[in-house]
Amino acid sequence: MDKEKTVSKKTKIEINVGLNDKNVPLQIEWKSDDNPNADDSPQMAKAMLLSMFDKKNKETLKIDLWTYDMQVMEMDRFFYQTFRGLADTYYKATQNRELAVEMQKFVQYFGEKTEVIPKNS
Repeated sequence: MDKEKTVSKKTKIEINVGLNDKNVPLQIEWKSDDNPNADDSPQMAKAMLLSMFDKKNKETLKIDLWTYDMQVMEMDRFFYQTFRGLADTYYKATQNRELAVEMQKFVQYFGEKTEVIPKNS
């Protein structure tokens, strides 16, 4: 049996969302059994993007939430960092360097346009 394809451990990620009476998120907190940077208490977040690829239907399921106090400049930074991470993850998963480099070019453009990073002269 292939050890890499055998479940040897399970971990839990818990996300709790506090909503107002119109179901708008006011509070997002999360915790994980394996988070080395935290004790057992939940950590606060202002936004989250969760995507899962459904094995049976081969479609992406997603949940995008942000709280009232998430500012536009914070959302710009959040998306810049997310795009950077997606480009890196795409390269690790596919080894498609050409497309990953093109994705990073967009990340650079996005970062400069939103002023998350300084313009490249």
